[in-house]
Amino acid sequence: MDAESLLLSLELASGSGQGLSPDRRASLLTSLMLVKRDYRYDRVLFWGRILGLVADYYIAQGLSEDQLAPRKTLYRRGRGRKLGNQDPGDVVGSLNCMEWSLLPPATEEMVVQTSVVKGRFMGDPSHEYEHTELQKMSEGEKVFEEEVVVQIKEETRLVSVIDQIDKAVAVIPRGALFKTPFGPIHVNRTFEGLSLSEAKKLSSYFHFREPVELKNKTLLEKADLDPSLDFMDPLEHDIPKGSWSIQMERGNALVVLRSLLWPGLTFFHAPRTKNYGYIYVGTGEKNIDLPFML
Repeated sequence: MDAESLLLSLELASGSGQGLSPDRRASLLTSLMLVKRDYRYDRVLFWGRILGLVADYYIAQGLSEDQLAPRKTLYRRGRGRKLGNQDPGDVVGSLNCMEWSLLPPATEEMVVQTSVVKGRFMGDPSHEYEHTELQKMSEGEKVFEEEVVVQIKEETRLVSVIDQIDKAVAVIPRGALFKTPFGPIHVNRTFEGLSLSEAKKLSSYFHFREPVELKNKTLLEKADLDPSLDFMDPLEHDIPKGSWSIQMERGNALVVLRSLLWPGLTFFHAPRTKNYGYIYVGTGEKNIDLPFML
C-alpha cells in the first residue's frame, strides 16, 4: 500500500484484521515519508509485517520511476515483546526512520538455500538456523557421504520469503499502471478505479511483477490485449486454480482478495475510486497443502 495514502489504506484493510494502533500508524507514516525523502524513491510502499516469535519485521519497499524495476526492500525490527498478559501481536518500541535497514536483493541461490528452513521466524536477523545435509566426499578412489551442518542466517531467509511473496501474490488492478511505447512502466494518473462488474473478476487483477506467462502466449492470444495496459500476468490463470478468495464487503463498496497460497496477503480496492493496495501480515509460511485442500 502506498505510503502517501497509508492511513486510508490501513482503514480499508482493517476488516481483515490487518490494523495498527493510531499512534503506530502515525509514526509509521512519518518514518516512511522520511525514507522516501532520504533514499529519493519515486514511491514508497508499506509492504506489511512478518510475525516472529520474539519480534516482528516491518517491511517497506522503495520504487523507482519505472514501476516494474527491481524494488528496494527495507525492514525495521520491533525491539521485542513483553511476556505475560500482553497481546502477542504487540511489538514494543516506536518506529523510527533511522532504524530502517536496507536488505540485499534476492538471488536464486538464496531461495534454494533457505527452502530447507521450516517453521516460524524468530524475529532476530542475526539468528542462525542449522540444517544438516549429506555431501559427497572423496578420499582417493573412495567416494562416501558425510553429514555437514549448514548455517543459514534469518536475514537471508527474510529476503527470500519477501521475494517469493512478491512474485506469487503481489497484486495491482488493471489500468493502475501503463506501459509507454519506449518501455518504462508508469503510474496511470488517469486511473479512476474499476467498475463494479469488473472489480468482481479475477481477470481484472494482475501480478505486480515482470510477466512470465504472457511471454509464452502466441500473437493470436495477444490480439485482444491492449499493450499499454495488459502487459502483466492476470490472476485468473494462477495454479492451483482456486488459490484466491474474492469477496465484496461494505455493501459492494470494497472488493477484497485474499491469497490462500500465502495466508496473510490481502488486496483491497474500492471500485470507481483510486484506492487500492495490498498488505501482508503473516508468519511468512507458504500453505504447501493448498492443492489437497481445494
